[in-house]
Amino acid sequence: MKDEKEIKVYGADSIQALEGMEHVRMRPSMYIGDVGVRGLHHLVYEVVDNSIDEAMAGYCDTIDVWINEDNSITVKDNGRGIPVDMHKKEGVSALEVVMTKIGAGGKFDKDSYKVSGGLHGVGVSVVNALSGSLKATVYRDGKIWEQEYERGKTLYPVKSVGETDYRGTLVTFKPDPQIFQQSLEYNYDTLSNRLRELSFLNKGLTITLTDKRNKDDDGEFVHETFHSEEGLKEFIRYLDGNREPLIADVISMEGEKNDIPVEVAMVYNTSFNENLHSYVNNINTHEGGTHLSGFRRGLTTTLKKYADNSGMLDKLKFDIAGDDFREGLTAIVSVKVAEPQFEGQTKTKLGNREVTSAVSQAVSEMLENYLEEHPNDAKTIVQKVILAAQARHAARKAREMVQRKTVMSGGGLPGKLSDCSEQDPEKCEVFLVEGDSAGGTAKQGRDRNFQAILPLRGKILNVEKAMQHKVFENEEIRNIFTALGVTIGTEEDSKALNLEKLRYHKIVIMCDADVDGSHIATLILTFFFRYMKDLIEAGHVYIATPPLYLVKKGAKKAYAWNDKERDALNEEYGGSATIQRYKGLGEMNAEQLWETTMKPDNRTLRQVTIDNGTEADRVFSMLMGDEVPPRREFIEKNAVYANIDA
Repeated sequence: MKDEKEIKVYGADSIQALEGMEHVRMRPSMYIGDVGVRGLHHLVYEVVDNSIDEAMAGYCDTIDVWINEDNSITVKDNGRGIPVDMHKKEGVSALEVVMTKIGAGGKFDKDSYKVSGGLHGVGVSVVNALSGSLKATVYRDGKIWEQEYERGKTLYPVKSVGETDYRGTLVTFKPDPQIFQQSLEYNYDTLSNRLRELSFLNKGLTITLTDKRNKDDDGEFVHETFHSEEGLKEFIRYLDGNREPLIADVISMEGEKNDIPVEVAMVYNTSFNENLHSYVNNINTHEGGTHLSGFRRGLTTTLKKYADNSGMLDKLKFDIAGDDFREGLTAIVSVKVAEPQFEGQTKTKLGNREVTSAVSQAVSEMLENYLEEHPNDAKTIVQKVILAAQARHAARKAREMVQRKTVMSGGGLPGKLSDCSEQDPEKCEVFLVEGDSAGGTAKQGRDRNFQAILPLRGKILNVEKAMQHKVFENEEIRNIFTALGVTIGTEEDSKALNLEKLRYHKIVIMCDADVDGSHIATLILTFFFRYMKDLIEAGHVYIATPPLYLVKKGAKKAYAWNDKERDALNEEYGGSATIQRYKGLGEMNAEQLWETTMKPDNRTLRQVTIDNGTEADRVFSMLMGDEVPPRREFIEKNAVYANIDA
């Protein structure tokens, strides 16, 4: 953290108000993405981003976050404190400008912040507008200043309420129930994952998270402290902890290229998946962009040159492709860009062209040095690349077999698929059903106009542990590809999908509500995450929720989806109801399955989303990979009805 004497002048004149914020409450989704659970958590990230900006500028080394008993949030940092003196243009305190004017903040003043985090730069004013109440407390110039707001409007002018030796900002806000009607409850794990990620991306920074709603076994509030001294190297070890390493060390570098700070860390493992994660100013750019292009270029060029010079490719009868260099690779690229230009469907694709060469140069230098200094690791990596190339050729044949079936009409569809009569994909949905028995019931119960049924035999292949050609050769997986109608990519990008050919815009995974059913659903989700991630990101994948119980007494009957609902119904029926536990979908008749699980008016579908790609990658590798201890620990912590054998 910078010494007090080094602090640049950060006063009211550093704050610029760009525009008014009248319609934030009218159209909140324009500013925070949505007003569901994701948008609710985004409010926290916006406030934390302000503190992260202070850390990136060198003025803050600790950020504390609390989830309070009433689901309000408190964020505290030891930065410079938001300026409180009078803003010349606005005629009120700079704190009030920051809190009530959209786009106002020091991040728009290059003298205050060289680089700032946050995706849209909407800042804390939007949080204020979408909160029922917010209180800002500033510790600055030896005094404590505060101001309170209700739905974005000030309740009183900024005032001094005491003296202090502390310096920093504290913000407490409670989201407005008028805006967030779906849920006002914060998920601890969601916030924990994001704060952990931020600690890796900003090494040396300490972030704490305390949940005042829950206590641990010792009677203390649930609490975590995140701190990383090695940054991305530690991040890589965390992400790859469930995979078997191919090389002992994490390859990493940090420096500036063309005035762009670049940090890269990578490691090879024995898996067959490529896991690249990229960040710009702490934002996860899951759509990639110029920094990822630069990484791929630097990696491919440098490794290809080394492999050619080593003579190890001399006996290979075909060329090495870019994909081959990235099989079994986990890598993180983080860049800091003063004025990032975002593109893509969700504005998370970096468009700054100058970043490509900066990252490419950095990666080339890093790899050249590593390969020269670690000849044994270099040989191991090249051998992995050669194996990947051989497997890719085998996969191409298997993929072409699927492709031929996919492009055929009518007869090209899987024999087990019971299709619907509707031709418009937007109106069509397909149920991937566990087993022929449940598939038969679903076929009888469905609405044939818009609902298709594809029964899956047993447990599909665990793609986390399978080579690509084995995936494409698997009959059940081939049936999914051909039923959905999507084309399966090219040699350059073997997992890219042509969503224009998608035959159903709702893909519903429907499995038994037991341990085996959950395992099958997880296998299917693993396949979608690794080979059809585009479908998840486009919002096409859902999970059905069949009931667990049928509660009956006389002519009365009702369904229960959990033990709490079952007990409540039993009590409502006088405590002597007959309770039937559904062990599987096949135990329901067609009418019951339709009424509870398939009928659009009654059913509950859970949409599968990826809020945090890096954490999803880690969890899938843990649940479906080879390492048993972390999986056992996860199941013990999260199991609802699982008995774990030794």
